[in-house]
Amino acid sequence: MKICIVSDVHYKYHSTEKADLEVQKRFLSFLDFAIGRYDLLVLCGDIFDLYNEYKHVIIREYFGIYHRLAKIAEAGCRIVYLSGNHDFWFDSFLSDELGVELYPDNFTLQADGKTIIFSHGDLYTVNDLRYHLLRRFLRLPITRTLVNLIHPDWALVLGAKLSRSSRVRQASKMLQKKRSMGLKTWAKRKIMQGKADIVVMGHSHEAEILPIGDGFYANAGEWIKTPSYLEITDGNIELRHYTTNNKENEQ
Repeated sequence: MKICIVSDVHYKYHSTEKADLEVQKRFLSFLDFAIGRYDLLVLCGDIFDLYNEYKHVIIREYFGIYHRLAKIAEAGCRIVYLSGNHDFWFDSFLSDELGVELYPDNFTLQADGKTIIFSHGDLYTVNDLRYHLLRRFLRLPITRTLVNLIHPDWALVLGAKLSRSSRVRQASKMLQKKRSMGLKTWAKRKIMQGKADIVVMGHSHEAEILPIGDGFYANAGEWIKTPSYLEITDGNIELRHYTTNNKENEQ
């Protein structure tokens, strides 16, 4: 079985900044590259920088992603989407129209003799009480209902400002490291308890594969600065990087 894992693309619904447009161009190129290549594509959270589904409206700027996901699915690839901390207000569009499987927290897979747990990872950060309280509030049904009472154009503008504020208000590198250690600690616990052979996450934007006992913690990294993704082929995991020029560079 051949699996691809991508996380933290932060594809913006609208931007004229060159860096954002390059991220979008590169990711759409990658999705074209992925068509017919994998048995399973795991979108491990924060693929979109802002996401909300309305009853009768889709965000037009995301059509390029939708179109390519449909082609990937039509080529016989199963697609799993894990909610991130920027994209979690899903409804039925992705599942009904594109056949994408949606998971709010974790997804466990048995493949090629391995137990693999996938999670965005934001649930397991430490020293981050404010975020965990905000996470709980944003996922309340009443919060989503109130947002959907606002016209989509205005709701997206408001959401984009909040998303940008969360990125600008960055913690120190030391604090970020402490928070991300929670991901590795949770992964180590699962592996040492024999509940997983591989734990795959995103969120930290730190691409790596870390041996733990007889298993591995792996992070798919991000697409803002150094586009990376993971491949698991017949139970063996590799970290790769992608460019539109070379298509694929193996680390």
